[in-house]
Amino acid sequence: QVQLVASGGGAVNLGGSLRLSCAPPEGHHTGMAWFRQSPGKEREGVACMDYGAGETFYAESVKGRFTISRDDADITYLQMDDVKDEGAGVYYCETDRVPFPCQIALNSPRSLDVWGQGTQVTVSS
Repeated sequence: QVQLVASGGGAVNLGGSLRLSCAPPEGHHTGMAWFRQSPGKEREGVACMDYGAGETFYAESVKGRFTISRDDADITYLQMDDVKDEGAGVYYCETDRVPFPCQIALNSPRSLDVWGQGTQVTVSS
């Protein structure tokens, strides 16, 4: 059952920027994680925010270029800057009703209970 909706995907030039959004699910949730699935590859963790600890975590491949944030409307964003070829793929946001360690979640795609449809990002040179 789709409970999260990721949006904001589209075409981006190599080195360009794009911002993805994830609308909050109904009910309590304790953080948000972004995952990416590129063609022919396994889904991989990209970024995660732990609301309780106020901490953010990133995959090494996106550190310094991607930023996860959350606004007062509880929408979570993934700001993608200096996008590289490997940035192409379908991006998904996932969360859970119970606290989850970001470091574990990022290494365990599909392990969280609340997920939804992704948004496609294509990178052109």
